[in-house]
Amino acid sequence: MDGILKALVTLLVVVDPIGLAPLFAALTYGGSPSYCRRMAVRGTAIAALILVIFMFAGQALLRILGIGLPAFRIAGGALLFLLAIDMVFARQSGLRSTTEREQEEAGQRNDISVFPLAIPLIAGPGAITTVLLMSGSAEQGPMGVIVRLVVLFAVLLLALGALLLTTRIMRIMGETGANTFTRTSGIILAALAVQFMIDGLLAIIGPHLK
Repeated sequence: MDGILKALVTLLVVVDPIGLAPLFAALTYGGSPSYCRRMAVRGTAIAALILVIFMFAGQALLRILGIGLPAFRIAGGALLFLLAIDMVFARQSGLRSTTEREQEEAGQRNDISVFPLAIPLIAGPGAITTVLLMSGSAEQGPMGVIVRLVVLFAVLLLALGALLLTTRIMRIMGETGANTFTRTSGIILAALAVQFMIDGLLAIIGPHLK
C-alpha cells in the first residue's frame, strides 16, 4: 500500500495537471472550444494507452534488456530528480515540455493530440518511468493490477479535467500561480526521487550488509 501511495503522489506530481493548463492554452491558442475539447480528450486517451502499455509490458522489456528493478529504481529516481529540478526552477526542458524546434513543428499542425500533448506533455519520460516503477513495486495479483489501473486513470482524469478547464484555471491562477504550484510539487518530487534511489541502492547492497 505504501508503494502504491508513493506511486500515486509521484505520478500526480510528474503529470502536473495544473502545470499542463498554460502549456495547453498556448498550444490551442485561437482554437474553438470544440477543438480544444477534442484535443484534450484525444490527447489524454492516447497518453493513457501509452502508459498502460508500459505498465504491463515494461517489466518484460527490462528483463529482455537484462536490467534489474533496483538498477531501474536508481536510474528512474535520477531522472525524476532532474525533472524535479526543472519544476522547482519553472524551466521547460525536454523532460516535461517540448524543445523549440518541436514547438515550431507542433505549430504547423492542426492536430496536437499525439504530439506534443500525449507525448511528451502527459506521457513523458517521467510518467513512463513512474508507471514502470509502480508496476515493479506493487502486488502482481489481480488486485494489484486493479489498484495500479485505478491510480493511473485517476491521475489521467485529473489531467483531462485540467485541460478542459484550462481557461478557468488560467483566469483564476494565471501563469504565476500555476508556476508556484509546480514549484511546490517539484520539491515533493525531489524527495520522492531520492527515496527511489535509496530503495534501489538498499536492494543492491542490503543483502551484503547482513
